[in-house]
Amino acid sequence: ERTSTTVANAYVKPITARYLKRLEDRLRSLGFKGRLFIMLSSGGITSAETAREYPVRIIESGPTAAVIAAQYYGKMFGIPDIFCFDMGGTTAKSCLIQKGQAGLVSTFEVGRVQRFKKGSGLPIQVPVVDLMEIGAGGGSIARISKMGLLQVGPESAGADPGPVCYGLGGMEPTVTDADLVLGYLDPNYFLGGAMKLNKTAAERAIEERVAKPLGTSLVEAAFGIHDLINETMGAAAKTHIAEKGGNPSIVTIVAFGGAGPVHAYGLAKKIGAPRIIVPPLAGVGSALGFFTAPMSFDLARSHKVTLDEADFAAIEEIFQQLQAEGAATLKGAREGEEVIFERSLDMRFVGQGAETNIPIDNRPFTEWEKGEIRRLFDEHYQRLYGRTYPETPVEFVTFRLRARLPDRPFKLPKLEVEGRSLDEAKKGQRQAFSLLKRDFIPFTVYDRYKLFPGAEIEGPAIIEERESTIIVGEDARARVDEYGFVWIEFKGV
Repeated sequence: ERTSTTVANAYVKPITARYLKRLEDRLRSLGFKGRLFIMLSSGGITSAETAREYPVRIIESGPTAAVIAAQYYGKMFGIPDIFCFDMGGTTAKSCLIQKGQAGLVSTFEVGRVQRFKKGSGLPIQVPVVDLMEIGAGGGSIARISKMGLLQVGPESAGADPGPVCYGLGGMEPTVTDADLVLGYLDPNYFLGGAMKLNKTAAERAIEERVAKPLGTSLVEAAFGIHDLINETMGAAAKTHIAEKGGNPSIVTIVAFGGAGPVHAYGLAKKIGAPRIIVPPLAGVGSALGFFTAPMSFDLARSHKVTLDEADFAAIEEIFQQLQAEGAATLKGAREGEEVIFERSLDMRFVGQGAETNIPIDNRPFTEWEKGEIRRLFDEHYQRLYGRTYPETPVEFVTFRLRARLPDRPFKLPKLEVEGRSLDEAKKGQRQAFSLLKRDFIPFTVYDRYKLFPGAEIEGPAIIEERESTIIVGEDARARVDEYGFVWIEFKGV
């Protein structure tokens, strides 16, 4: 892992350096006089200089930013358990946020031979937000498998040629084509009307490539595509949440991405989540996440030793070295601000292959008792896996430190309250497919930009904005808060 990490970093370093140099030059030519900062895969932001030195630390920075935005919204609204759901054109990336904090992992894979199969890529040993990625997006291709069954994804039509309805040469039906046929998307308001969708072409593709081979109707085939992708994402979500010791019946789904708000309602029904939140500008949620992220840098030092044999003074020396390195990395990022340090331990049972990360207080390690550390480990392990093994010795594997600067002030603007009515926001009605009645029913369509704080919408409804479309089934209702967030809750829950 260390070798592949070093080689990957060296390989992409000159490419990243040239790209960042061009970006800085272009910004200066446009009159930008500030500093350029880059998102890290671990959820912080860093200077362009540091990003040039450690390009492997920015590989997953895009989807990570959406998670950091969801984490910020959770703290803002006092919601500790959130399932961040970011569905774009090619993939759906998700993360479970527990007690207001997204999980981190110490290793992830790049360059997979089979993109969504663990173990088929190169391991990179850097801290990364614990993301679950599956091949489910608006461009996921629907086809009939060799077994004669409907299969959706992981192959994607991408943006070029894209779904059939784009009219750019795509021939294979996709999730977006199915959503259009089911009435969830307005062919005349895609990207705010900047791009017209060809519904007839989408219907023809689904009819010829899915419906006829299966011996079903066009509508049944389109529903099958939509439902199967929801089922795929739901099964993966439940597994991911269970692995983290979470409970899907108490999580709030925060939906991002162009396709996320379209499928969040169906996903919530699949996993039993009681609530969905769709932030403003959900289609570009990762960009907003950058503003909520802390200026930080993560460091680690491997040192395997059993708890019983550990020298706590030596461990404190390791943390002091990491703190000095972290402070030097952040030096000059924001003048005059004190660096905050957060410590954690990677520990495991002796003989075990995988480690468990244990956050600890930032006090000298010499002040800890070995019994305290063991108790923390057992409590954390019990919460994650339902049991622990007090009779089995444990060991330290890696000592971790996050160096960060104080959070920057960031406030979302509030919506205007004066002179708005729900009737003004109504665009009309559209026949769309009901997941409950398995038939088309009239959905009331709303313009999100005309909604106001306190607006309450009874399902079935569709709420449209330029970057995404929100579906509210007839068993749910939506309300708009003072910041323009759409909260969807199921009736009777």
